[in-house]
Amino acid sequence: MTVMSPAATDAGPQRKPSGGPGSGSVVLRGLLRNKLAAVALAVLVLLLVAALFAPLLAPYDPNTQNLLLRLRPPAWQDGGSGAHLLGTDQLGRDMLSRVVYGTRVSLLVGAGAALLAGVIGTVVGLASGYFGGWADRTLMRLADVQLAFPSLLLALAVVGFLGSGLWVVIVVLGFTGWVSYARVVRSEVMSLRTRDFVTEARAIGVTDVTIMRRHLLPNVMAPLATIGTLHVAAAIVAEASLSYLGLGVPKETVTWGGMLSDGQLYLGTSWWVAVFPGIALMLTSLAINITGDALRDVADPKAYRR
Repeated sequence: MTVMSPAATDAGPQRKPSGGPGSGSVVLRGLLRNKLAAVALAVLVLLLVAALFAPLLAPYDPNTQNLLLRLRPPAWQDGGSGAHLLGTDQLGRDMLSRVVYGTRVSLLVGAGAALLAGVIGTVVGLASGYFGGWADRTLMRLADVQLAFPSLLLALAVVGFLGSGLWVVIVVLGFTGWVSYARVVRSEVMSLRTRDFVTEARAIGVTDVTIMRRHLLPNVMAPLATIGTLHVAAAIVAEASLSYLGLGVPKETVTWGGMLSDGQLYLGTSWWVAVFPGIALMLTSLAINITGDALRDVADPKAYRR
């Protein structure tokens, strides 16, 4: 009988060939073949550039006030000026600069919350699916308790108790969004733990932690990427909702939700104060969701074969 070496086991089926559906180049080509996904990806790249280079792209400091220029319309309307392309708000602050700076907070909160929720959910899902038994029952009942509370309501309660702050919002949204990751990872791991390469790894004495890290985790990365992308959009909308209610990021930090809250009183007379941050929020969420749907299709082996 041939005994497999640890090196041979480690090179098991979890490693995908470089040209397969899991490789980065194939995923990118699959996204670019989808015209709608390509447009959404281009929008996301522009948003990322705006977030990274906001001080260079924004024409003014987003918090600089000039009451003599308050509620100036966009440049293409009567009374508008080329110095303020998207107009000014009720305190004379430049709308274009505020929309650009708001991109930073939205993307940071979305990515941070999705990353934190993904780490927690992945650890819980791996442990629950791999060990089963009492560990599975305990962790899934904990997930059921989490699902019993509406996530936004729970976030409101926690933020109201802890106080507002950028990192508080990220942590709260991360801890309220891990269940979807855990359930998907658990389902995938339960189907993988009886496969030959896991059984062989156990037989030669590979530890449980190593099996989960080197054999199971790579096989759940594709669905995790899809869920994470969609969760970024959900976290951005949740942060905007909290900021709109005055319970998110502090008011001195520019956010799209805070801008919507400020502009709601001026919708009838100065529509641009609320409309432009609303459009930015809508386009960002739409682009992320379209990209997430396309990632799901590319990661599906059946879709790849077609």
